[in-house]
Amino acid sequence: MSNAFDVIVIGAGPAGYVAAIRCSQLGLKTACIDAWRNGDTPALGGTCLNVGCIPSKTLLDASEQYHTAKHGLADFGILVGDVSLDLNTMMARKTRITQQLTQGIQGLFKHNNITWFKGHGKLLEQQRVLFTPHDGAESTLTAEYVILATGSRPIELDIATTDGTHIVDSTGALAFTHVPKKLGIIGAGVIGLELGSVWNRLGSEVILLEAQETFLPMVDQQVAREALKQSRAQGLQIDLGARVMNTSVGAGGVTIAYQNSQGEQQCVVDKLVVAVGRVPNSQGLSSQNAELLLDERSFVHVDEYCRTNLPSVYAIGDLVRGPMLAHKGSEEGMSVAETINGQASALDLTSIPSVVYTHPEIAWVGETEESLKATGRDYASGAFPFAAVGRAQALGQTAGLVKILADRQTDRILGVHIIGPSASELITEAVLAMAFSASAEDLARTMHAHPTLSEAVHEAALAVDGRAIHKSNRKKRD
Repeated sequence: MSNAFDVIVIGAGPAGYVAAIRCSQLGLKTACIDAWRNGDTPALGGTCLNVGCIPSKTLLDASEQYHTAKHGLADFGILVGDVSLDLNTMMARKTRITQQLTQGIQGLFKHNNITWFKGHGKLLEQQRVLFTPHDGAESTLTAEYVILATGSRPIELDIATTDGTHIVDSTGALAFTHVPKKLGIIGAGVIGLELGSVWNRLGSEVILLEAQETFLPMVDQQVAREALKQSRAQGLQIDLGARVMNTSVGAGGVTIAYQNSQGEQQCVVDKLVVAVGRVPNSQGLSSQNAELLLDERSFVHVDEYCRTNLPSVYAIGDLVRGPMLAHKGSEEGMSVAETINGQASALDLTSIPSVVYTHPEIAWVGETEESLKATGRDYASGAFPFAAVGRAQALGQTAGLVKILADRQTDRILGVHIIGPSASELITEAVLAMAFSASAEDLARTMHAHPTLSEAVHEAALAVDGRAIHKSNRKKRD
C-alpha cells in the first residue's frame, strides 16, 4: 500500500468523515486516520455517532415515549394499564442504532475508496503524518494536504474526578445499567439538561448544579425563562449560582458540597455526572517541529477558510473557533474539501442553528435580543405562542413560542428563537431565510400549510409588523 495521498484527514467524526468523503468525490486520493474503538472494535463516526449526538437522542426519544405512555396517553383517550421499563432493551436499541450508522460510514468509505487507518495520527512538518496503529509499527504518511479533525473531549474537574462508576462524564451517563434513584449533574447547559431529561423521565430524582446565575446564557432570555419554567415543572431541580466545592464517594453514594445564594449546601446522590463543557483534542496533535499555532484555549488557529498557519494544513470541527456542533463541523469539512479543489467556499458562522433536545425542544439561530441591545442595534421583534396553533393543540404540545428579531430599518431577519414541539425541525426554515438575507416580511408573505406547527413561524413574522392574525397584537412598530 502506498503511503502517499492527496489528502490525509486525521479524525473521523462528523467533520472528518464528511471531509474525507467530499475529497474523494472530487477525485482526490484520500486517507482518514482515526483512533476510536468501541471496546476492541475500531469504529468511525467519532464522539457524535458513538457516545454523543446519536445515542443521546436515541435515549431522549425513548425516554419520551416511555413518559408519554406512562403519563400522557389518557388525555388522548388511550388507556394502556401498567407501563414498565426495560432499560436493557432500551440500551440495546441505542447500541444497535449506533452500530448501524457507524457501519454505514464504513460502507461509504469503501464505496468512495477512502483508506481507513485505524490508530493515531500526529502532524509532522511538511505535510507528513506519523501514523501509530493500535497494533503494529509506526509509519510516516505524506500528503499534499492535511485536514485536522480530532474533535473534543469532556472537561474534567479536579473536585469531581470521574471514576466510571460513581462519578461519570457524558459517555458514562449514556450507559447506566439501572435508573439512579437520585442523580446529580454538575452543569445545566445543553448536555446537562439533555442527560437530566433522559433520567428524569425514566424515574430519577435529578438535581442540576449550575455555577452561572443565568440559565442558558447563550439563548434569548425570553426563551430561556420559558425553558427554565418548563424544566422545573417536569421535576428537574435546577440550582443556579451553585458552585461545587468538592465531592466525595462513600458507601451511601456521592456527597456534593456546594455554595449557592443561601450559603453552604450539601446533597448526596447515587450517581454524579460532570457536564461542564468540552475542550478541543489538540494535545499531542502535532509535533513541536511542525509549529502548529494554537490559541490560549487550545483551539487550532484558523482563518475564514479553516486554513491553519501551516501551508496546506486545515483544521475543522471542534478543534476550531465557533460552536462545537456536529453540523458545523460537517459543513466545514465540505467547505475545506472544495477549497482544496479550487472552489473556495467560506462558511457563514452567523447562521449556524443550535438545538437543545429537551421537551419542549429549544432551537435558535442568529442574534438574541440581549446581543442586539448590547450593540445598540435598532430592532423589532415578533412572537407567537404554540398555544394558539391548532396543530400544537391537537398534539397536546402547546408550551413555548416562536420569536423573530428583525432590523427595524431594513426588516432583515437577525435571529429566530423557538421553544416548542419540533423546534429542531422548524429552525431550518429560519436558517434558510437568513442564508438568503430574507426579511420578516418575506416569511410573512410565504404561504404555510394549515394545520402545521410552522404556522407559528408565519404568525411570528406577521407579529414583527404588529399584524399577527391569531393573537392580540401590540402597537404596530414605527
